[in-house]
Amino acid sequence: MRIALLAPLLQRVPPVKYGGTERVIGWLADELVALGHDVDLYATGDCVTRGDLVPLAERALWETDLRDPGPVRMAAFARAFAECEADVMHNHAEWAAYPFARASHIPTVTTVHSRTDTRESAIVHKEFSDVSLVSVSKAQRRTLPGAGWVANVPHGLPVDLYRPRTKRGSYLAFVGRISPEKGVHLAIEVAHRSGLPLVIGGRPPLDIWAYPEARDDQAYWEQMIKPHLGHDGIEFAGELDDRGKQELLQDALAFLFPIDWPEPFGIVLIEAMACGTPILARPRGSVPEIVVDGVNGYHCEDVEELTKAIERIGRIDRAECRRVFEERFTARRMAEDYVRVYAAALARSEQERVLRVAPEETAAI
Repeated sequence: MRIALLAPLLQRVPPVKYGGTERVIGWLADELVALGHDVDLYATGDCVTRGDLVPLAERALWETDLRDPGPVRMAAFARAFAECEADVMHNHAEWAAYPFARASHIPTVTTVHSRTDTRESAIVHKEFSDVSLVSVSKAQRRTLPGAGWVANVPHGLPVDLYRPRTKRGSYLAFVGRISPEKGVHLAIEVAHRSGLPLVIGGRPPLDIWAYPEARDDQAYWEQMIKPHLGHDGIEFAGELDDRGKQELLQDALAFLFPIDWPEPFGIVLIEAMACGTPILARPRGSVPEIVVDGVNGYHCEDVEELTKAIERIGRIDRAECRRVFEERFTARRMAEDYVRVYAAALARSEQERVLRVAPEETAAI
């Protein structure tokens, strides 16, 4: 099968550090090639892939001096659909490419990587209810029950990307975006209450156009997080690459995920599992689908429950955390699931073609 993958263009594929969607695209492209498929990656010219790179921009748009990437992305997506000769197009740019997907003769499926509980999401998906969508968690569907869902494919990462460590760690870990909904301040409070060190991995917010909440996140960083760093066992490790995350997660007693938003998936959860690290998480969004309470971590509603759960963390088998990862969240499993999604999209397209042609053939008899 010849498969086209359309990237958002904001970051390279794969990103050097930050960029969850782009990491998934990179893993998926490489695994599809390993399965014997031909892959055309429509992305930026600085990408690295085992597939065939079709550059739509010279480099990641976040790395340019563009004030507004919207027009550039629209032109690029239009060109991608016009030039594409693949059997199926897999859109990872979400709503920005919906008009082109609707007008294209190429069967197209879109993975929704973002949250779906906003007013804006409801408006756009009501208009484009005919677009075929793939969720990354069943939780995404609850706020968009009328959207064009055709499959649910959880993310997966390469089985050999991280190595598990079964020895119990000595500190708490947090890795993620530094913003209120990720609950970094709650992780700090848990560390203070438990008397354990906390190592935080993440990029400080940048006051740029990259995302609308940047200014609010900057204030949160300056007022709620930064004053604690370097005191009472709270350490900031900065933005981490895969090697840095391996080192941080494998030696942690537990990974804290005290989110306060409907997390669409949470790649860092399966990264922690791959390292054999138990998870303490608030059961929001996709969390109950990834963290099995009492198996690879615990569900905790507030700081008090998170702190108390640390006393039971020794009951979680770190080898079992790794086993759950290998069984459910590898890139190979993800790629195989998507191949079935592509085959179904081709079958639907052929069925629609037959229905369009049939009346004409009947009239000619």
